[in-house]
Amino acid sequence: MSTIIVSHGYGSSDDSVWFPYLRAALEVRGHRVDIPHLPDTAAPRLEPWRTVLAARARVASAGDTVLVGHSLGGVNVLRLLEQHDVDNEGAFAGAVLVSTASHEVGYDALAEFFAEPFDWPRIRRAAGQFRVLAAVDDPVNVPDPVEHVKDLVTGLGATAVVTPTGAHFGATPDDHMDLPEALRLVLDCLGRDH
Repeated sequence: MSTIIVSHGYGSSDDSVWFPYLRAALEVRGHRVDIPHLPDTAAPRLEPWRTVLAARARVASAGDTVLVGHSLGGVNVLRLLEQHDVDNEGAFAGAVLVSTASHEVGYDALAEFFAEPFDWPRIRRAAGQFRVLAAVDDPVNVPDPVEHVKDLVTGLGATAVVTPTGAHFGATPDDHMDLPEALRLVLDCLGRDH
């Protein structure tokens, strides 16, 4: 049994957007899904978010764990991987970043998440595989959503799926939807019979 840990985004929670779909689809396959409710979602701070995610990630074996992040949650995953002790804890099986920005997108409240450049080599070493899912019509990851994808692919050596539509794959917490593309990418990171 593998563990999938999901980091929700700005203003969201554990039951927002496509998380209920992902949880149900993975649990029926025998996987454990953990979606921690991160603190102060309306005014997120990097250190508390990273700390909560790191505590949950330490509960499972890194080699059997896939980290998933949506929007700012994807940035949180990247920041966690940047500080992950690969030598003592091993690399995670993979990371799936959905609608994740590679740099500041104009939200002053989120600036600290992007204050330092990403340490791409250190992040790459912390997970076996990286997958990126984004939509060309994403209104959040400006000025060009595809530019963010290119940065993530280049920095991480990631495989990307870019859809023509889909916007931010859930702009508000109550945008409940199925997102089979995200499920497929998680299963792909697990890389065995799922």
